[in-house]
Amino acid sequence: MRKATRWLLSLAVLIGTVGAGSASAGAATAAEPKTEDIKDRILAIPGMSFIEEKPVDGYRYFVLNYTQPIDHRHPSKGTFQQRLTVLHKSVDRPTVFFTSGYNVNTTPSRSEPTKIIDGNQVSLEYRYFTPSRPAPADWKKLDIRQAANDQHRIFQALHRIYGKNWIATGGSKGGMTATYYRRFFPHDMNGTVAYVAPNDVRNDEDSAYDRFFRNVGTAQCRADLAAIEREALVRRGEMVGRFQDWADKEKQTFEKVGSADRAYEVMVTDLVFGFWQYQPAETACAEVPKPTVSTDDLWKWMDKVGGFDSYTDQGMESYTPYYYQAGTQLGEPGYGYPQLADLLKYPGINNSRSFVPKDIPMRFDKRAMPDVDRWVRHHADRMMFVNGQYDPWSSEHFELGKGARDSYVFTVPGGNHGSNIAKLKDADRTKATAELLDWAGVQAPSGEATPLAPYDKKLDKQEVRRMPMLRP
Repeated sequence: MRKATRWLLSLAVLIGTVGAGSASAGAATAAEPKTEDIKDRILAIPGMSFIEEKPVDGYRYFVLNYTQPIDHRHPSKGTFQQRLTVLHKSVDRPTVFFTSGYNVNTTPSRSEPTKIIDGNQVSLEYRYFTPSRPAPADWKKLDIRQAANDQHRIFQALHRIYGKNWIATGGSKGGMTATYYRRFFPHDMNGTVAYVAPNDVRNDEDSAYDRFFRNVGTAQCRADLAAIEREALVRRGEMVGRFQDWADKEKQTFEKVGSADRAYEVMVTDLVFGFWQYQPAETACAEVPKPTVSTDDLWKWMDKVGGFDSYTDQGMESYTPYYYQAGTQLGEPGYGYPQLADLLKYPGINNSRSFVPKDIPMRFDKRAMPDVDRWVRHHADRMMFVNGQYDPWSSEHFELGKGARDSYVFTVPGGNHGSNIAKLKDADRTKATAELLDWAGVQAPSGEATPLAPYDKKLDKQEVRRMPMLRP
């Protein structure tokens, strides 16, 4: 009986939040009780609960949970708590809806659009990244539409308080997430800024990556990278021994991949991808080691570029939801490494199935990404995509068709996976900033297209999240 009562109570909370969200924004605002404290107003939302508040100059910052259905198609079949944060400035300012596509960062920070429009920021943890994971976890409920519904319900709940314009944003998988959200709920947001967002329309056709690696940077830099990759495999015995010793000392294991030797091969085949994804090309090419490098220095360079800890069970664990989505909907980049073919022991090991526990079934949905791609090409409205010239993930990026309106694709010259509006060439930066201000319904006092909020070294430190690198 007590169990049934708890279930009915949780269902009542869920139904209450669904019902509130279905009302018009204007009616909800009129019915919303006005209190002076923003914390009280937020916590008056059915399904919203308080975790903590952290001090930050010029803002209020809350870490919260929100009750979400595990399955938005069948909301009566259980709920889970989804973590989010609110960086509150004023209900009279526009709001940025930020997603990383992974865990939410509970340290106060601002995304670039938040700084540009001087607004509030709502940041949401992606479903199934802990602690925002149902227990037990039905992995079939981890898909892009369920995640878009999560965002939609958060928007409906908070739009009653933050009634000005909203902008969706995110980088990497977060940029993908912001794009998928607009595909399924095109009228929620007044604009979208997606940074370095891959668009793998056909998972079995990845020739764009081969073209990228044949032409990126200088011929000398490409040759130096190929030589050190080969050397890393030539020294496999010594390096794997060191890898295993380090793992034993740090209590790291290799059960998912199978062994330190297999994990090491995955890491070596990732090196060129990781190099161009994260390293500043103007300085990093000169730092690529020669094949005569000492084993100590080879280890240090590989750890800097790839991170040995990323290839252990413990390093992969937090990314399990990403690997699952890569192998079921998102797709994963593939490219050849003919310069290493004669030295590989496990060809084909570097794919998402290797990194997801075997007891979690995976079946790839070939319809998901083509559907999003078609929508962006033909229906995108007030969407902006910012890519990096030297970022491998930009090999397959979103493109606009004749049906797109007031939408743009920008590329940062020489940019990597940390590319943003500030790094665009002058004309593009001015255009992108002006469009974003317009979408947000604000403008600079001077009339110029410049960020409205001054730089804050605590809030505006750019977070470049290491996106897992996958190649079949």
